[in-house]
Amino acid sequence: MNICVVGTGYVGLVTGTCFSEFGVHVTCVDMDADKVARLNKGEIPIYEPGLDVMVARNVAEGRLNFTTDIGAAVKDSLAIFVAVGTPSREDGTADLSYVAQAVRDIASHMNGYKVIVTKSTVPVGTGAWLRGVIEEALPEPIGFDMASNPEFLREGSAIEDCTRPDRVVIGADSDQAIAILKDLYRPLYLLETPFVITNLETAELIKYAANAFLATKISFINEVANLAEQVGGDVQTVARAIGLDGRIGKKFLHAGPGYGGSCFPKDVSALHAIAREADYDFRILGAVMDVNATQRTRMVDKIRAAVGGSLKGKRIAVLGLAFKPNTDDMRDAPSVPIIAALQAEGATIHACDPVAEEEALKELTNVTCHQDAYDTCEGADGVVIVTEWNRFRNLDLTRLKGIMQAPVFVDLRNIYVGEQVTRAGFSYHCVGKAEFR
Repeated sequence: MNICVVGTGYVGLVTGTCFSEFGVHVTCVDMDADKVARLNKGEIPIYEPGLDVMVARNVAEGRLNFTTDIGAAVKDSLAIFVAVGTPSREDGTADLSYVAQAVRDIASHMNGYKVIVTKSTVPVGTGAWLRGVIEEALPEPIGFDMASNPEFLREGSAIEDCTRPDRVVIGADSDQAIAILKDLYRPLYLLETPFVITNLETAELIKYAANAFLATKISFINEVANLAEQVGGDVQTVARAIGLDGRIGKKFLHAGPGYGGSCFPKDVSALHAIAREADYDFRILGAVMDVNATQRTRMVDKIRAAVGGSLKGKRIAVLGLAFKPNTDDMRDAPSVPIIAALQAEGATIHACDPVAEEEALKELTNVTCHQDAYDTCEGADGVVIVTEWNRFRNLDLTRLKGIMQAPVFVDLRNIYVGEQVTRAGFSYHCVGKAEFR
């Protein structure tokens, strides 16, 4: 089967590459000629462990190619996946202009029956609306089906999530479209991957519901952490205990500076807007967003208190800038508002991130970046761990104390044992533990 993936952003590139790994011939389309040229040379525009090797292998073996020629790609393909951006508007709704333009371009080149699949995260009802957009754009009547196949990729683990997913969701109203997509995913049957077959609207809702629930878990445990600091509790012990309950589960119960990235903030906001447009007050989501915004302010308060109550003239070392480890994604990264607030109060920022420096400097100003954690901390009045990269998990505390101006250690990810840090001569400040306030 030949397929086409429109869009070579994070979702499109990973999806197309993994399908080619399954033995499918995949053409990835993007209008950015320079990006396409770089991809054909094996240059990957995003950081995702293992993706460069997989792209190179499948390009070399002729199963994966990149082009700006959407016409040829559409004509040669039976299934066409739309994986373009759906950024948030100011009111929280999803901007579907890129999706609409993509399907118009597809329609103008259709030469026979196609299954047009939304891989992008889109509001409920988008598939039905796009059907009308395509029908209007077709130069002559041609049969096609719409389908929804939401992605559930975690940045940093995307290849594993794509090739060994927890589930595959297919939403369509056509038996033919469902059969084609199931055939495309046939290699996963050997892994006994669960398949959820449903209608378009339900499939579109599933992705939003999944991300909103995970964001809710994060905001919930951050609220528990804030309460634990007030009453003398330990949020990590609370999280472990409740996570052992099979009905709750241990994942996404890590207190810290709040969620970020390309999906959670956008999808929570979009689902809240979808509910509002449906005349339903989704109150939990409003609280989730409020808690997440407030949590970042609380982190600034914690840093200020740790360095003595004033940030003016203080040099702060920030370890980790990306919103999570194993990615260079800075979209809605907690580091950005935290650093901006520290700077607004007079702090000088030195920072280190293994891969996100280039992207971070597009979002941040007046930040000095270093390749090495110890260089970052030289002369610092406090070190703050914002992203839990593995290289920051086992710092030489004796060496660190010797090079810092003041022995202040602020662990916003709770990756250190407080007693060990204090024995090394630091004051230790974390999230959700009263004894280290």
